[in-house]
Amino acid sequence: MINKVILVGNLGSDPELRYTQSGTAVATLSVATNRRWKDRDGNQQDETEWHRVIVWAQSAEFCGNYLSKGMKVYVEGRLQTRKWQDQTGNDRYTTEIVSQTLQSLSPRGGDKEGGGYEEPPMPSEPESFGSTGGGNSTGEDVPF
Repeated sequence: MINKVILVGNLGSDPELRYTQSGTAVATLSVATNRRWKDRDGNQQDETEWHRVIVWAQSAEFCGNYLSKGMKVYVEGRLQTRKWQDQTGNDRYTTEIVSQTLQSLSPRGGDKEGGGYEEPPMPSEPESFGSTGGGNSTGEDVPF
């Protein structure tokens, strides 16, 4: 099975960096993607979709140190849906993208040449936090 998401979008806010009880960094990003099309009458339509992106470990620290609201980012990861309960005990669900690769597409400081910079590769996420179990397959068990 394949569970892969690729986004190119803009950060809607500064990354929110937190640490688990064991000290692992986790960043939450709000990424906006835009879609533009013409309707039947020829009028241009715009649609913005917001995505919640979770980034772990060194990659999360990279986000906290180098990314800010409005920057363009490339995100590659997988979809994950978590179930939780609100204050009244009702079941709620959150679908988010767990990042495996993240790259800034915004130019550095005064660098006018475009480019950007890539963060160090992200280590495997902890099994005990943010994983719904069995999600770290290498794909080698796929029967084709």
